[in-house]
Amino acid sequence: MSDTAPDFASIQNAAQTIRGQAAYTPLLESTALNETLGCRLFLKAEMLQKTGSFKFRGAFNAISRLTKEQLAKGVFAYSSGNHAQGVALAAKIMGTKATILMPEDTPAIKVANTKGYGAKVLTFNRKTESREDIGNAICAREGLAFIKPFDNINVVSGQGTVGLEIIDQLAELGMQADIIAAPCGGGGLVSGIAIAAAKNSPATKIFTAEPENFDDAARSLVAGTRLSNSGDHSSSCDAILTPMTGEITFPLLKQYGVNGLVVTEAEVFEAMRIAFSYFKVVIEPGGAVALAALLTGKTATAGKIIVAVGSGGNVDPALYCKVLSSDF
Repeated sequence: MSDTAPDFASIQNAAQTIRGQAAYTPLLESTALNETLGCRLFLKAEMLQKTGSFKFRGAFNAISRLTKEQLAKGVFAYSSGNHAQGVALAAKIMGTKATILMPEDTPAIKVANTKGYGAKVLTFNRKTESREDIGNAICAREGLAFIKPFDNINVVSGQGTVGLEIIDQLAELGMQADIIAAPCGGGGLVSGIAIAAAKNSPATKIFTAEPENFDDAARSLVAGTRLSNSGDHSSSCDAILTPMTGEITFPLLKQYGVNGLVVTEAEVFEAMRIAFSYFKVVIEPGGAVALAALLTGKTATAGKIIVAVGSGGNVDPALYCKVLSSDF
């Protein structure tokens, strides 16, 4: 196992670490939807994961590897909500305290859930303040272990277990995916999946999925270097609105030949409705971008076996009601 970057061995180790803690989430399929699309589409239902998001995987893997001394002092994370909840619950399970820095515009349900897992929540303005600067100051002052949402080897390795599961679940059906697409903020989930697929399903093409105006991963992959978002736009996809991909994750996305897909807000909302109608699951906007990209043909899917990772289901109830009623 590498000490400087996630690899297949670290993902295998993570799978052992989270076994019995993280849920082995189902791979859902709708015959009716397949007939409409002309392919076999599977939805990896990470909204059914503990805390309602894949983020618990990486958080638990990372926190479980801290020393006794680190656990005694506590952990810190910044997050728009899903990593926050994952860290809060993982910290509770491991018997340590968690301090979480969250944007002021975080959906109330995510803040409430994070506090419900026992974490101390602080807020900041994502447009005028730097979460990195605030986080570094807090950790230095209080001696907390910083559990970054994606630039952390153990976090990425934990997220990569999603890829291991998808490949194994399809293998049980005698299949291999032609395409796996996953939401991308900092790139931890997609890079972890790419590592797993390169080893166990090398013919599978991996795609990031992002909302328009926050397509830094797609643009960066074309440019060959990390590019940032302007910060001048807004989106309902709060779970994946990061400034840019990570220092650890972007080289992995490049190394494994990942490509980027971009969707509109309207396409995201339609994907949320389709997830409800055909799969009977609740999916949040940021968690629905991969499904939206595959449903709308952002890459060729006819006759193929394709997988969309539904990365989370922590949607604001009022927003979800508006989406289901098509009130946009």
